[in-house]
Amino acid sequence: KYPRYFRQMQNKLAKEQRKLSRCKNGSNNRNKQKIKIAKIHEKIANQRKDFLHKLSNQIANDYDIVCIEDLNMKEMGQSLKLGKSVTDNGWGMFTTFLKYKLEDRGKSLLKIDKWYPSSKTCNVCGTINTELTLKDREWTCNCCGTHHDRDWNAAINIRNEGLRMLA
Repeated sequence: KYPRYFRQMQNKLAKEQRKLSRCKNGSNNRNKQKIKIAKIHEKIANQRKDFLHKLSNQIANDYDIVCIEDLNMKEMGQSLKLGKSVTDNGWGMFTTFLKYKLEDRGKSLLKIDKWYPSSKTCNVCGTINTELTLKDREWTCNCCGTHHDRDWNAAINIRNEGLRMLA
C-alpha cells in the first residue's frame, strides 16, 4: 500500500509551477518561486525515502532471505499509462536500501531474472499459460484446474525460484 507521495502533491506542484511561468526571467520573485518548487520536490523525495527506509527495515528484520524480481523500471516508467506511478514508487531506491540492510544483518537478497515467467506459471503443476495477457488479473490452469490470482501466483513462483537458486 504505497502512499503515492508525488500524486498527493501534484496539484500543489502544478500551481506553483504555473506561478513560476508567469514570473519575469531574472527577477527576485522568480528566484523565490524556484525555491518554493524545489522545496516541494525535496519534501516528496524525503517522504519517499522515509517510507522506503521504514519498509526495507521492517522486511530486513522479519526475513532471512528475500527474493525479488529484477524488473527494468526505467522501461516501465516510459509507459504512457504507468509512467508517473512507476517512477513515484522508487523501486530502485527500495532494492538498494533492502540490499544493504540485509547484508548488514548477514542475510541475503536474491534477484530473479526478469524473463522468468512468474505470472504465467501455475504454482501447483508448473504449466506455463502462454495466452495470459497483462490485463488478465486472474486465471485458471488448464491442466490442474487451479484458480490463480496473478500477483499472488507470481509471488509464490518467485519464492520457489529463489529457493531453487539457493539450493
